[in-house]
Parts: sequence; C-alpha cells; structure tokens
Amino acid sequence: MNAIEIKNLTKVYGKNRGIQDINISIKEGEIYGFIGPNGAGKSTTIKTILNFIYPTSGEALIFGMDSVKESEKIKEHIGYVPSEVRYYDDVKVKDIIKYAQSFYPKSNKEYIDRICNELELDMNKKMGELSLGNKKKVAIAQSLINNPKLLILDEPTNGLDPLMQKKLFKILIEEKEKGNTVFLSSHNLVEVQNLCDRVCVIKEGKIVDIIEIEKSKTELKLKVTLSSSDITDDTILNLSDKIVDKNGNLYTFIYSKNIDSLVKELANYKIDELLIEKE
Repeated sequence: MNAIEIKNLTKVYGKNRGIQDINISIKEGEIYGFIGPNGAGKSTTIKTILNFIYPTSGEALIFGMDSVKESEKIKEHIGYVPSEVRYYDDVKVKDIIKYAQSFYPKSNKEYIDRICNELELDMNKKMGELSLGNKKKVAIAQSLINNPKLLILDEPTNGLDPLMQKKLFKILIEEKEKGNTVFLSSHNLVEVQNLCDRVCVIKEGKIVDIIEIEKSKTELKLKVTLSSSDITDDTILNLSDKIVDKNGNLYTFIYSKNIDSLVKELANYKIDELLIEKE
C-alpha cells in the first residue's frame, strides 16, 4: 500500500491559480521530496491532502483512507509541520510539548526528550521570545510526539542554520529506518537531494517532473578541467564521455558517472589543478 496516493487533485481559487491535476504516489518507508519555488502550490497541495481546505476535484488517499471522508482517523497516524508556525506568545516551550503529549498517553517521553535535546530547545522560553527557526524546532518536536507513520513537513528547514538542518535530516533518516514515511516540501533541490529517495517538482500549480535521486546522481553530467603531468590521453579517454579541450597537460572533458568514482580515480594521480562544474 502507498502511504499517499494523490489522483488528479485540483484546487481552484476563483480566478487565482491553485493546483491542477496533481498525481503523486508515495511508497511507505520512503523520504519523498516535494520541490518548487515559493508560490508553486506546495502548501496548497499539503493543506488539501490534510483536509484543511477542500479540493475542487480529484482525491487523495492516505494509507488507503479518503482524505476528506476519513480525515479524523488519518490524523491519528500523521505528524505535521506547517510552513508558518504560530503559537500563543505567552506559552512556554515545555507547556506546548506537555500539552501535545497529553493527547497521546502512549507516546514515548524518553524519545521526545531526546529530540528536544538534539534540537537544543530551551524549554523555559516563551514562544514569543523565540526566533522563526526556534519556533520551527518546537513544531518538529511536537510533530513526532504520536510516533507518526507519516510525517508531512512543509518547508521545515526555513529559519534553521546548517548544523540544525543536519540534525533534522538525521532525525528524518531515523524515522525512515523505523519504516515510517516522510513527505518533505522545500524550494531547494540541493538541500534535500542527499536525503530523499525521490523528488517531485511542482511549478505554477502543476507537476513538471519526478526525479529518482540515485538515478539522477549517476546520470549527472559534469565538466571537468584538470592539469596533471601524471595523466595521459588514454587515462582521460577511459574516464570521459568526451574530451572538450586539451592544451599540454590541461584537459577539459565531460564525465557522467558517479562523482565519488571520479574522485577515487583521480586520487591515484598528482593533480596540479582541478575544477568540476555541472554541465
């Protein structure tokens, strides 16, 4: 069974564009990226499948359940982080977490305490004293309280520094290892390409591409320029798809295999200059 199955999902706001004929299938146990520029329709799609707004047409199934008719039951299995996090300013972080835990008496308190510690939450701070990034961290911790089978995160890295993004991705990988599913939206493909199994690209309310990350890594073409007195023409021909230019010991060639293989191969030679660019 797919964790999420979206079929021809459309949301129209009068004359304004929403989303049109969205079709996405997300397998259980995968981390699935949902990538697009701001205003592309990512949040509209997420809010529609969560039944926060009603679709104009089409449907979404979550664990085989209809997102509109069985919304209450579905939410028992979901953790959600919105793109814009809002809490009452006078409530302390520890009270938010404690209140959320009260809805799930079987939640793993030790695990949530560890998550709060990893995210470096100041439990005694009031929400009104927190930055955007720190509010987002509270929402991330809160989304994990019910041990959800499906995590839906809308731009979760907004406001997080690179170190905290790394910690978040580590947490998401742990969730995947448990067999849980992660649906992660972002406007930055580079940010999530090492995390996701697949990525769906949305633009102007329509799906424009589905990317298999491992396949895309192996198919990525690179333009490599290097200088080495150790390397011969035969070496470059064995490495490259195409030699673009040669000037003495300076070579420029196209490479389309795994970049890790290239680095390991070049480590066998003394390299004087090296430049690697996307073709």
